[in-house]
Amino acid sequence: MQLRHKSLLSAALVTLVLAAPARAGAPADSAPRTGGWQQVGDDATSGVSGLALSGKAAADGAVDALVVHDNKKPGQSRISHVTFHPSAPKDTKVTPLAWDGMEPKDLEAIEAVPGTDGEFMALASRGLVYRLHVDGDTARVLDLTPLPAIPEGADFEGFALGTAHGKTVAVWADRGAGTDRPATVFAAPFSLNEYGEAEFGNVRKAEFRAAYPKGDVRHVSDISIAKSGRIMVSSASDAGDDGPFASAVSEAGRVSLNASGSAATLRIGAPRSAPDRFDGRKIEAVECLPGADGRALLGTDDENLGGFVKSASVCGG
Repeated sequence: MQLRHKSLLSAALVTLVLAAPARAGAPADSAPRTGGWQQVGDDATSGVSGLALSGKAAADGAVDALVVHDNKKPGQSRISHVTFHPSAPKDTKVTPLAWDGMEPKDLEAIEAVPGTDGEFMALASRGLVYRLHVDGDTARVLDLTPLPAIPEGADFEGFALGTAHGKTVAVWADRGAGTDRPATVFAAPFSLNEYGEAEFGNVRKAEFRAAYPKGDVRHVSDISIAKSGRIMVSSASDAGDDGPFASAVSEAGRVSLNASGSAATLRIGAPRSAPDRFDGRKIEAVECLPGADGRALLGTDDENLGGFVKSASVCGG
């Protein structure tokens, strides 16, 4: 079964030309200020904790995206618009958006809703999902729904949507922590009912442990669905608000839907190949891009050092 990525952007909009990270477990970006990373935030309130393609057209190989920030205080920015120019950093633009509605605490992921125009689901760390409509310079809250089957003590950091047979599947994850608590990945059929409320079908779940980084690691810091239902995850660690940071992106398994879209199948296992490593960064956002080249847009929340984005071939061919 083929899962079609939900983005409305065509492959022509994402023919990005940055160098791919090294394979076989070698550090892909050991120098924190090199390797194609572009700064989109300069302090702890402007890091990238999640991102989604906006669905808007972008010219000259640019990628148009929305990014969320994990701020908690009233009045702090929750969401921004980023136009990323991989080969022209001076043209990359960041525009904070107004938030219209109940302010979330600690947004960690955002995803476009397949088949809609300008609608997104944004996930807060405690499991509340905000359905948004983004128009111009404003993100308006349309609805608020808790995730199903929230375990005690969960700390969510990833949420993705994919489609098959004209239906939608959701995948999300509790990040886990270090050697004692692996991440838990969840999957379920997803839909919006006649009132625009998010509904989830029967939930499947499985544990995942990152091969890298080691130690005090968030086993899943974000999640994305690539071609054929491959589940790509970022993993990250940090020793404090000034680092040092370390991250990796790897394939965690696969998700699929049955022909009616009423049941999801989730397969999680050890990565089949060495993860793509990004030392010096704390990746909290990964979005596999449409097209055949396996590229993703990555975002970091480097705490006091701000936020950065880059394109990298981490989602397979």
